[in-house]
Amino acid sequence: MTLAQLSSAVRGRRASAVELVRTSLERIERLNPPLNAVIATRPEEALAEAEALDARIAAGEEAGPLAGVPLLVKDNERLAGMRTTHGSELRRGLPPEEADGLVPARLRAAGAIAVGKTNVPEFTFAGYTTNTLFGATVNPWNPAFSPGGSSGGSAAAMAAGMAPLGTATDGGGSIRIPASFCGLAGLKPTNGVIARDPIPAWIDLSTYGPLGHSIADVRLLLALERGPVPGDPTALPVPLPLEGPMPSRAFAAGRIVTYDPLPPAIETLFAAALASVERDLGVPVERLDHVLSAGDPYDDWFVQCAYEHLHLLGRETVLAVMDRFSPDFRAAMESALRIEPETYMEARRRRFDYCRELDLLLGEDAVLLTPTMTLEGWAPDGIVPGTDRIADGAEGYNCEPFNLTGHPALSVPAGVSPNGVPFGLQVVGPRFRDDLVLTLGEAWERAAPWPMTAPGYEPFPIP
Repeated sequence: MTLAQLSSAVRGRRASAVELVRTSLERIERLNPPLNAVIATRPEEALAEAEALDARIAAGEEAGPLAGVPLLVKDNERLAGMRTTHGSELRRGLPPEEADGLVPARLRAAGAIAVGKTNVPEFTFAGYTTNTLFGATVNPWNPAFSPGGSSGGSAAAMAAGMAPLGTATDGGGSIRIPASFCGLAGLKPTNGVIARDPIPAWIDLSTYGPLGHSIADVRLLLALERGPVPGDPTALPVPLPLEGPMPSRAFAAGRIVTYDPLPPAIETLFAAALASVERDLGVPVERLDHVLSAGDPYDDWFVQCAYEHLHLLGRETVLAVMDRFSPDFRAAMESALRIEPETYMEARRRRFDYCRELDLLLGEDAVLLTPTMTLEGWAPDGIVPGTDRIADGAEGYNCEPFNLTGHPALSVPAGVSPNGVPFGLQVVGPRFRDDLVLTLGEAWERAAPWPMTAPGYEPFPIP
């Protein structure tokens, strides 16, 4: 039940776009209330678009590779006719958008039909999905836990079978975190493969990327989303190949930087995954203690993101509305106000050191394997179970450093933690070798197939 199969059924008139859209809308109405993944729908518009698509197909017209596939759009991306709130009270009263954002436009041009929008943490600044505007999203695998963030609404909706497709973005793990916690595949492509429009808040670190139930879905979506756009000086002018050989070897590290050992449950799952890579995929694995040593990439990531977001919103504006922010974003902006320009520039320059370290390690055809997440999960409000605090940096994540370096990073399901939340294996490749990580991900999927949805939920059907 890949996206290509769904679209093929619609194009071949074995199913109708109207049937798929009605199924999605019915499931959202029935399944969403306890999960709070979807914040708004557009039933009348979606059904009218589906009827028009079915009529064009009946008349013999060509339809795109996503013909009739229901689409949910993350609420930091524009969708014509709907608000883009970024999960912030400051944007509650904004008018509907007049045009689609870059990726929604490309997916809708391929035939996808937008049915609604999904929840995000305020201004997508957290690894869990909650805000004061719409509340918290919970994980369909275990509602006591978060689906992750910031693309947590899209991931939770997909894992519950509400829609087969949801958009996602990644500035510090926001595709890979929810992919890991929701049992999905998610790719942060090499920075520049997919253009950015408008300029992202975190200028050099953020990218759009695919979130899918399978590597076939991820590959198809990347093929549709990639490409330059006027105004993005970092976008690659020509598309990279998406199919290629297996990597020659793999390095493996539990942590990106020197830190405490992995929790026992995560280490057990990670060790089993590495053994399977060697045994079932035939790729030799060399274990490392850590990967980067030129500085603290987690601190440098936060310095850049916080400082750039403060600049985007405006220092005076932030000071004037601080009490209207959700607690996590307020804390980020309070820290941002104390960052000096020299500190920001030093962090930007260290990106080159981290990138060099990883380039030299991976060469042209090796990959790095890590746990995507280094904790089993956290509550919907971000609190680590058994503590009174939120995980950050190396304690909980293996994601942010690769936004600094630009390397492609794919999370694939690799088992389930004792708490019932999925565990993700992260595959990092050389820059511009997205094909390498996708090929390994595809081989992993064949060797260790994963369920399409969380227990108790049905995969999106072919009628």
